[in-house]
Amino acid sequence: MAENVPLLVGERDRADVYIRKGSRLLRRSDSSDDDLDKTKHKYPKPVFFIIGNEFCERFSFYGMKAILTIYLRNELGYSDDAATVVYHTFNMFCYFTPILGAILADTLLGKFKTIFYISIVYCIGNILLSLAATPPLYFPQTEISILGLALIALGTGGIKPCVSAFGGDQFVLPQQELQLQQFFSIFYFAINAGSLISTVLTPILRNDVHCFGSDSCYPLAFGVPAVLMIVALILFLIGKPWYKCTPPQGNVILEVGGVITHAVSKKVTSSDKRDHWLDHADDKYSQKLIADVKAVLSVLFLYIPIPIFWALFDQQGSRWTLQATQMNGEVGSWLVLPDQIQVVNPLLILALIPCFQTFIYPAFSKCNLLKKPLQRMGVGGMLAVLSFILAGLVELKLESQQPVLPDPGMAHLRIVNSLPCSATVTPSWQSEPLVLPSMEIHRFIVSSETEKLRVDFSVGDCAGTTLNVKQGSQELVVRNMKSSTSMLLNSFGTLQLLQTEHLDDLHKDLEKGYPKLKVLYSMPGVSNGSTIRMTGNPENTVTFKTGASNFGDTEYQIVYPEEYKVFLPRASGEISDDPVTSDLYPRLGGSYSLLVVRDEQGHEFQKMFTLTEPNSVHMFWLIPQYFVITVGEVMFSITGLEFSFTQAPVQMKSVLQAAWLLTVSFGNLLDVVIVEMEVSDKQSHEFFFFAALMFLDMLLFCFLAYRYKYVEDKVEDELRPEKPEQFGLDNTAYNEDESTKM
Repeated sequence: MAENVPLLVGERDRADVYIRKGSRLLRRSDSSDDDLDKTKHKYPKPVFFIIGNEFCERFSFYGMKAILTIYLRNELGYSDDAATVVYHTFNMFCYFTPILGAILADTLLGKFKTIFYISIVYCIGNILLSLAATPPLYFPQTEISILGLALIALGTGGIKPCVSAFGGDQFVLPQQELQLQQFFSIFYFAINAGSLISTVLTPILRNDVHCFGSDSCYPLAFGVPAVLMIVALILFLIGKPWYKCTPPQGNVILEVGGVITHAVSKKVTSSDKRDHWLDHADDKYSQKLIADVKAVLSVLFLYIPIPIFWALFDQQGSRWTLQATQMNGEVGSWLVLPDQIQVVNPLLILALIPCFQTFIYPAFSKCNLLKKPLQRMGVGGMLAVLSFILAGLVELKLESQQPVLPDPGMAHLRIVNSLPCSATVTPSWQSEPLVLPSMEIHRFIVSSETEKLRVDFSVGDCAGTTLNVKQGSQELVVRNMKSSTSMLLNSFGTLQLLQTEHLDDLHKDLEKGYPKLKVLYSMPGVSNGSTIRMTGNPENTVTFKTGASNFGDTEYQIVYPEEYKVFLPRASGEISDDPVTSDLYPRLGGSYSLLVVRDEQGHEFQKMFTLTEPNSVHMFWLIPQYFVITVGEVMFSITGLEFSFTQAPVQMKSVLQAAWLLTVSFGNLLDVVIVEMEVSDKQSHEFFFFAALMFLDMLLFCFLAYRYKYVEDKVEDELRPEKPEQFGLDNTAYNEDESTKM
């Protein structure tokens, strides 16, 4: 979960940090300690308020984001595709608004006021999202939720380019360059620590806490991030007396836009021929600024393929989370929730970054491999391709275990024999009778064009049962693309085929992935409206209410996946102390019907039927694709930041930082477009489509990278004074230093 953190800041103030050593012109930061100013500078303590602010803000953002897709689908009623679109639209704006924040900070308010005012908007957005999820308030849930997300996108994006740069402003450069680098390391650690903790915690608050009559608690799951954002704002304000605040100095982004706009306008209206189209702007802008814009555009040209990487990467919070809802998260007695699997990314990031810097890159370098940043980025992009191939393969397996639903024009009809003996069933739609053993179920696939279907049934001698009427006929109602269940039972000495009240629910539970279960009951002599109880651990009890008859079925309930004991009601209505069974274990993702029978002698029987197979693929099969894309992130994203920094002119680093963030925004826009295109009705095909698209994209990137010429020692070139005489140096010394460059 790497963040786009600027590697260095404050470059504008470093144009006078050159000293003369012998005949050479050196940057003060490149000289020995004896060449530096001996003035000691204390470590700026206010930066710890900024780091605390960043930890709380990232906790708030990633905690909210971890459960957002599931909230959109399960609480707001969006489809999988619509939830994905809203998620990526939100993400797109989160990475577009940094441009607005940067312009506001540099041209009008300054960094401190920008962070303060936009953080207030950020807090309001979080509060609105939590309030919208609170049922007793009766807010228009969808509208307030979307408004809250819009304010959060403005808030998190608006402060993104300001917080890290404001922290860098607290240091004195070049004397504290080492401390500045340490600050960014701690800052980056705070980002990932906040996201790691919140990605684990908020799904637990969503799932394990029950509030307002619901078996989940989104108000609390969104409320905790809201509180953390308020704490972030308070921490930031506490440091106000000690901050070093620099006034607005003008925005380089606007200057670059001005050069480009003016050059295009002059090129269109002028007949003069220039070596480069940007040279048309030299009547208004300096040659230095024009040269810097040329250098920026050469790097931006390489950015063209980058958005597709983010289109793949950010699906960890959307498509991959929805993928996890179809999987088995049981690890012993512990249950991994679908939205918790995202924690793998920040965990791996914290582990992989030092591994790459200390071992992997040096080892490849010795073999003369991956020495250039663009080579590493190309390999990282190809790893993203591999991760989506793995995701597609996992999805193929998941699609094979999807519920078997009736096709259009068809229906499913199940008949259960609750008698202690076999019965013969002769449906009107087939000539051959079916012998149905005791306590067994059979599924018929029938046409729904005829609404009513006749079934004849009979039974011979049935030991232990008094049956005065041993045969009969019954019309059963079927509905298009629906599934229903009927029970053969002894209704006070008469053999009957009873169609149950509630349709079969064959779909998997997509909110938590928990099992669904309803009870089919045949209990003569039991009072109406009695309670059937299932007990797991002491804190987990599920109750089912019987209807107005001694025979029938209950509504479905979502149950926790564990072993249960089943207790039936006595004739008085009180629940028996002796369980019918203790080996009932519904599994994640399954849909079940539990048949419970009490015969004339008071004997009790039960059997659980599986209507939809439980999730058989474990959630940990997602770890390979998470591992591969995280390795790709380290090689692509972090290396891309380093490349952009080293190849950009000093005055243009903020421009490329904003452009890098924009690639994330465009990547999420691409996700929205592709989802809306409905490439395929199978998710596996969509994953493979993204893999193929990324592969072609990386071929383009490698072609552009091959043609790119690295700018060596660009920082030294940009900081070198145009007139060395102003430092007391002659041109010979300047030229000698120039000739030593490789």
